[in-house]
Amino acid sequence: MPQPAPDFAARLIAWHADHGRHDLPWQNTHDPYRIWLSEIMLQQTQVDTVVPYYRRFLARCPDIATLAAADSGTVMALWSGLGYYARARNLHACAQRLVADHGGAFPATAEAIATLPGIGRSTAAAIAAFAFGERTAILDGNVKRVLCRAFGIDGFPGQAAVERKLWALAEALLPHADVATYIQAQMDLGATLCTRGTPHCTRCPLATCCVAHATGRTAALPTPRPRKALPLRRITALVIRHRDAVLLLKRPPNGIWGGLLSLPELTPDTAPAAWLAELLEAAPAQPLPPLRHTFTHFMLDIEPRLLTLEARPADAPSAATWQPLATLDAVGLPAPVRRILVALQPAPGASKPR
Repeated sequence: MPQPAPDFAARLIAWHADHGRHDLPWQNTHDPYRIWLSEIMLQQTQVDTVVPYYRRFLARCPDIATLAAADSGTVMALWSGLGYYARARNLHACAQRLVADHGGAFPATAEAIATLPGIGRSTAAAIAAFAFGERTAILDGNVKRVLCRAFGIDGFPGQAAVERKLWALAEALLPHADVATYIQAQMDLGATLCTRGTPHCTRCPLATCCVAHATGRTAALPTPRPRKALPLRRITALVIRHRDAVLLLKRPPNGIWGGLLSLPELTPDTAPAAWLAELLEAAPAQPLPPLRHTFTHFMLDIEPRLLTLEARPADAPSAATWQPLATLDAVGLPAPVRRILVALQPAPGASKPR
């Protein structure tokens, strides 16, 4: 394994003083709740996207106890649009665990924090370092990219052997002081200079000791995930409308879009439920523009069909909700479903369906 540069941490800490990010809404605090919320939201999501969600979430759930007491529908509505909805379910479950087992407060070590729902080793370390000053390493996506380039580490970082090498390096690089600043500097360098597509090497404090820069391999490192052809699934999504409301069904708590409200679906290999079959037979279905949504492991082609009803079906399932189109922001919806329904909202000043 490449040997750590003796001044690696010092370079980053000095760079961060003048060039790092200092005014993000979750910085300048030792509150583990706010740090935890930001760390979960920032997983697989850009800062600019997270900021308004973070502020809106805190306005509704300002502390662990409030989040634990909130109903799941409220939590999913606050999260709707951020994607990767298991993060929201785990966030809610973690708050409830903290109230039940820890008096509504976070434990103070990364090891203990990592036992909580939805919190992995790196996130636990970030909370422990920022909130409690623990000397512990993190290894999020930005840090992996910085280390792979700076030390010329080959192999996809998600592979177990490569990840073990990166963890050992991250721990060896830890300074004895200013650990929280060092961790923030790593994150900031990866987010602002050592970016995935167009790294700004001429402004990087590590440029003179970076293996990837010296060997012209910044575009090749980190090694990309081995590519696989994503399978394609198809569904028909039924937009069942009565006046200014649409029928939504709550999805099971686990799986894709777990716990969110969504449209009734038909798949090529399943027959519709009896109440849906009756509606489809009685009301003509109008095609709406199709769309494709890409998940991590598959692509989903959605073909929406609009059914406009004169009366609400008496035999709709008890879990069905008639949601006014004007109040879509109040509920948790999958992003593609929200796009379909927003397109049906009347323009300002337009008359409502009668």
